[in-house]
Amino acid sequence: MQKDKYNVIITGSTGMVGKGVLLECLKDKRIEKILLINRNNIDIKNTKIQELIINSFEEIENHIDKLSSYDACFYCLGISSVGKSEDQFSKITFNYTKILADILSNITKNFTFIYVSGTGTDSSENGKIMWANVKGKTENYILNKGFHDAYAFRPGIIIPENNIQSKTKIYNFAYIILTPFFPILKKLNSITTTSKVGKAMINLLQSSSNKKHLENIDINQIAPN
Repeated sequence: MQKDKYNVIITGSTGMVGKGVLLECLKDKRIEKILLINRNNIDIKNTKIQELIINSFEEIENHIDKLSSYDACFYCLGISSVGKSEDQFSKITFNYTKILADILSNITKNFTFIYVSGTGTDSSENGKIMWANVKGKTENYILNKGFHDAYAFRPGIIIPENNIQSKTKIYNFAYIILTPFFPILKKLNSITTTSKVGKAMINLLQSSSNKKHLENIDINQIAPN
């Protein structure tokens, strides 16, 4: 999808990964317009941003007219599986992703869909870990949906940048403890950052990769401008 300018949809931009992706899109001149799909307004004002506020992804079908002029979706919406049943986790992880993917695949051409999954995801869908199977099912659905291009990002450790915080308290506590070591950790190929995740997504719009499951080391290689 070689172009000079792109319009992108971002889900989960109030979360750590999604906000990092949003900030990179705001800085990058290749991104012209951004549609944020959230339950709450973002605390950022910028002429690039348009917001679609919905209570549930089941409402997306009522807003199809707002989705037709975009080139890509950076799907960063996700939840922790801790304390969730398989049905609860599947509803948000698989069902919501499927709803948006089905709509976008029907109304757009030459579209790129990038789904943020996680390291350890099980593509067989038959492993012993519930969340890994559900995310594997979601990845498989996206990668086989027939989009012009599609990727499953599988980040492991992500260092937050630009004052971004995780919504998960235990993660924030760990980040505080590790802050003095961030300069060293950032040099490791096995660790990525919120900025690099965003840069990698944008770069994939212009230079596609044959590898569709991207771990931290792959994300870091794609990220440099």
